[in-house]
Amino acid sequence: MADASDVDVLIAGGGQVGLALALALRRAAPTLGVTVVDAATVEARSREGRASTIVAGGQRMLAELGVWPAIADAAEPVTAMVVTDSRTGDAVRPVFLTFALGEDADGGAWVIGDGVVVKALAQAAEAAGVSIVAGDAITDFSIDGGGVTATARSGARHQARLLVAADGARSKLRDLAGIATVGVSYGQSGIVATVVHERPHGGKAEEHFLPGGPFATLPLCSTPDGKHRSSLVWTEPTEIAERLVSGDAFTFRLELERRFGHRLGALEVADRPRAFPLGVSLAREFVRPRFALVGDAAHTVPPIAGQGLNLGYRDVAALAETIVEAHRLGLDIGATAVLDRYQRWRRYDTLEMALVCDGLNRLFANDNPALRIARDVGLGVVDRLPWLKRFFIGEASGATGGKAPRLMRGEAI
Repeated sequence: MADASDVDVLIAGGGQVGLALALALRRAAPTLGVTVVDAATVEARSREGRASTIVAGGQRMLAELGVWPAIADAAEPVTAMVVTDSRTGDAVRPVFLTFALGEDADGGAWVIGDGVVVKALAQAAEAAGVSIVAGDAITDFSIDGGGVTATARSGARHQARLLVAADGARSKLRDLAGIATVGVSYGQSGIVATVVHERPHGGKAEEHFLPGGPFATLPLCSTPDGKHRSSLVWTEPTEIAERLVSGDAFTFRLELERRFGHRLGALEVADRPRAFPLGVSLAREFVRPRFALVGDAAHTVPPIAGQGLNLGYRDVAALAETIVEAHRLGLDIGATAVLDRYQRWRRYDTLEMALVCDGLNRLFANDNPALRIARDVGLGVVDRLPWLKRFFIGEASGATGGKAPRLMRGEAI
C-alpha cells in the first residue's frame, strides 16, 4: 500500500461515494495508491441512522465490488412503488400510479441504512489496500504541474496525482477550486427518521405528493426482535420542518400520523428526527486539472425516487473506469484530457436528472387546482402504459443501455 502522504489518488470524504470510488480503483488497479481522508471516524459513520434507496445499477456495482453479500441481509427489497396526489387532510388518497418492482437487474430497488453500507465499504476498501485517514479533513490544496499538494486540518500534507472531492453538498474543496454552482434553494427541508409500526409494510414504498412537498415512506428490514420499520423522508417548508424536529415528541407524532395514516397500525418514532435543507444544484464544471468532483459535491437533487445517492454511484463507476483505463494506457490520470472524458460522461445525465426532479418537485408541491388535474391525468396515462413504466424504471435504475459504465452493468473494469 502506498504511503498516505504520497499516493496516486487522494479522496476527500469517506461516505458511501468516496469509499466506493476508493474500492473500485484498488480492485481494478491494485498498483494505484489510494487514500481516503474523512473528518468522521468509520465507527461514527457506521452508526448513521439515515437510510437510502439503492437501485439496480448501484446494486450491480456493489455486487461486482464484493460488498453486496455483506449487506444483503440488511437490504429490504422494494416490491412496489405507489404514488398518490392529495392534501394532508384528505380522508382518501387516490392512487394514480403504481410500479411493481422485483429483485432483478433491470428494475430492482433496495432500502438500507447508510451506516451498514459505509461499514461494509470501509472494511472492503481497507482489505483491498486503501489507506483510510479518519478524524481529519482536507482543508486546502495547490496544483503544481505534475501533482497536487493537499493540507489536512491536522497539518498533515498529502501528495497525489489526482484529488477527488467527495465532501458533500457544501464542498469546501469545490469552492477552493473556484468551481461555481447553479441551482436554487426551495425553502424546504427534508425530515428523516425511522418509524416502527404495528403491521408489516410488505415491501411497499409510498410517495405521497402533498402541498408542502413529497412525503415518502420506504420499507426497511425488521429488527432482530421482529419490529416492523420504515424510513421516512418528509418534506415541509423549512420553518415548519425545523419547528417539528425541535418540538416535543407528542406533537411530532401527531403530525406524522396525519400524513402517514393508520394503515400500518400504531406508530413509534425510533430515532431523533433530523431536517436537511433541500434544493437542486449542479456544479458548472466537474473537473479541473488534477481535481474532480463526485456525488453531492457535484450535484444535489430533491429526494424524489431516491436518485441522489444513485447519481453519486454513477459518478463513481464513470470516474473509476476513466482513471483505470488511463492508468493501463500509461496516461497521466490527473491530466485534463483524461478527466474531460469523465465530465462529458456525467454532465448530461446529471443535468437531465436534476431538471426532472426539480420539475416534479415544483409540479407536485403546488395546490393549484388546474395543475392538480393536469398532473393526475398525466399519472393516470403513465399508469396505463406498461412500456412507459418500464422506460421510467430503466432510466431510474442507472443500468440501461450502452451509456452505462461497466460497474453499473455489473461488469469488471
